[in-house]
Amino acid sequence: MDCKEGADQVDKTVAVMEKHRSESQQICRDLCKDGGDGSKLGPTFQLSRVMLPDDANIMGNVHGGIILKMIEEAGSIVGTRHCNTQNGDRCLAALVRVEKTEFLSPVFIGEVVHVSAVITYTSQHSLEVQVKVIAENILTGEKKLANKAALWYVPCSLQNVDKITEVPPIEYASPEQEEEGRKRYESQKIERLETKARLEEAMPPPPNPEDTPKERYTVGFSQSSLIHLVGPSDCTLDDFVYGGVTMKLMDEVAGIVAARHCNTNIVTASVDAINFHRKIKKGCVVTVTGRLTFVSNRSMEIEVLVDADPLVEKEKGKYRAVSAFFTFISLDKENKPLNVPPLKIEGEEEQKRFEEGKARYLQNKAKRLAEKERQQ
Repeated sequence: MDCKEGADQVDKTVAVMEKHRSESQQICRDLCKDGGDGSKLGPTFQLSRVMLPDDANIMGNVHGGIILKMIEEAGSIVGTRHCNTQNGDRCLAALVRVEKTEFLSPVFIGEVVHVSAVITYTSQHSLEVQVKVIAENILTGEKKLANKAALWYVPCSLQNVDKITEVPPIEYASPEQEEEGRKRYESQKIERLETKARLEEAMPPPPNPEDTPKERYTVGFSQSSLIHLVGPSDCTLDDFVYGGVTMKLMDEVAGIVAARHCNTNIVTASVDAINFHRKIKKGCVVTVTGRLTFVSNRSMEIEVLVDADPLVEKEKGKYRAVSAFFTFISLDKENKPLNVPPLKIEGEEEQKRFEEGKARYLQNKAKRLAEKERQQ
């Protein structure tokens, strides 16, 4: 190859890279320009990152926790920026709830993930951020919608973390858009209070499997816990844990439970509302526990609970910090769904949780069918 041919090849490569970069930027602009009805929404933020081997399981599927962490990062940045546009205390947007989120398409190593966040509603002391995740194959240019989520934040003062500051209002395209946002706000507020009211005490650690061997396909066989010491890299400027860090740990534990139950490749299918009940501070030891609650033919519901135990302020005692339900599916080597082994129930408590999980499963199934009919 002579110099001219080499220069031409370089020019072609640069042109392709510029084309992909331009398309990626356009993806994010398109995602944030409207709310699905053509109406302009509030402040926006976009981030993009290529998925690396550390982000995925041994089959190449990117962990759901990685996507959840990126979603929370984008939401926290746009929320914090917006809440600091007015005079007064500087603040950080703290995550208090993630609405049910569906993992619509699997993401693989080498794909570029574009996360776009937009503020869609503000109350006096909280704001809603809606996020869309697009996965792009940079070799073919193919793009797919991987995830959609809605998150709720409250602005916490940097001077006094227990003080919730006021949220600057946003402009709505119409009164109807504002009213829809208000309804979502009232609904999530009620659900958060109901969830908090039925919180259990901090869970005891699961027994050592070697001491009390469990039968396969029981709740006890797959129940798993992860213990993590909260360090500086896990925390915000005011020394409290990022919501995305917690969600990543929760997804990891839920994945271990699912893998132990079916002994196959597993992926996150959806997450019911994640409620952040209390803050977790630097220096706490967090115990993330996951247990199966319900199994259908093709899916597993796993309850994940996060308990925090302060190392220094021991007098405060161990407390429940976060709770959620994760749904996983089992896949074969071609990423096609497999049947899940049935769950063997032991005792009244497990039966009660199973029936509650079944009710959630049927409710979510009915919602999906209704949404599908509406789109048709």
